[in-house]
Parts: sequence; structure tokens; C-alpha cells
Amino acid sequence: MSTSGRIGMIALLTIALTGVTSRSGGARDSAELGTPKPNGPQEAEVLAVLADPRTQAPTVLLQGKRDKRTLIMTIGLAEATGIALPLQGVTPPRPLTHDLFLTLFARLKVTVNRVVINDLRDDIYYATIYLTSAAGEMVLDSRPSDAIALAIRAGVPVLVEDRVFDKAGTLQAPRRPHI
Repeated sequence: MSTSGRIGMIALLTIALTGVTSRSGGARDSAELGTPKPNGPQEAEVLAVLADPRTQAPTVLLQGKRDKRTLIMTIGLAEATGIALPLQGVTPPRPLTHDLFLTLFARLKVTVNRVVINDLRDDIYYATIYLTSAAGEMVLDSRPSDAIALAIRAGVPVLVEDRVFDKAGTLQAPRRPHI
């Protein structure tokens, strides 16, 4: 097993051992306590970019802040770099595509407010980027990996709809990249 595969496996095991709630456990606990389940998207922390130990494909690992459910998305290599560098506090000598977009947004007086991973259909994740300008709010369709890379750089929340966590929990191992 390669070094990146070992690191990925260690990270996944660490998360499992630190008490990440199972996908169905969170909902069952709320129902048992009689507490209503909050509606709407929940903020998620981008924990890591890892290599899938089985396929060596880059993946991004997110964890919901409200119920600690996890979401693992297979992404492309360029997107993995775009997410991993700012997570590690690394600034490349020349701007990457996501840096360029934020520079462009700043010059146009457009701000990124949040990104939402809002659907999972046919093994493909979908996201939206919420922007504000003098003209008002704009919503852009996006690949989740690009939305996450922008959100990390802009310091804005990454939100995940509960239905995405629910659908992802029923999937088998990914067959192709989920970009």
C-alpha cells in the first residue's frame, strides 16, 4: 500500500474511532429523545482530502457539524489539489483557478456567502454557490469540489442538505468520480 493510501486509511480509522455517528444513528437518537430533527442544510467541516485506499482516487471527507454524519466524495486530482492546499495553509506561488475566481469576484465587488451541496442524483453530487453583489444575490450551479475549494479560500460555510447525507448513506462504493 502506498504512503497516501496508508495516510487515508489512518485518517478514516481515526474518524471512526473518535465516535462519528453512524448514518442512521443520528436520526434514531433524535426520534428516541422526542426531539424534532432540525430541517434544512447543516454546516459541514471539510476534514481532509484523502486517497481512497482501494482505488487510490482522491476523495474529500466532510462531516456535518449538527449530527456528525460523514460524506465522502470522489473528486478529480486538480480539485483535490485545489481543496488540499488551503486546508494545509499552503499558498502556491501563482494563483490556482479558484484563487483567480476570488480575485475576479473581489474586483467586481462580488462576495461568496456560502456554498450548499444540495443533491445527489445518479451518483453525481450537485452544489450551488451563493454570491452577493450590488445587484443582489446570485446563485450559481457548481460542482461540489469547486464550490468547496472556493468556500475554503473565502472563509465561508460549506452546507450539506440532509437529503444528501441520507442518499449518500445508501450508496455502495463509488463507481466513478463524483465531481
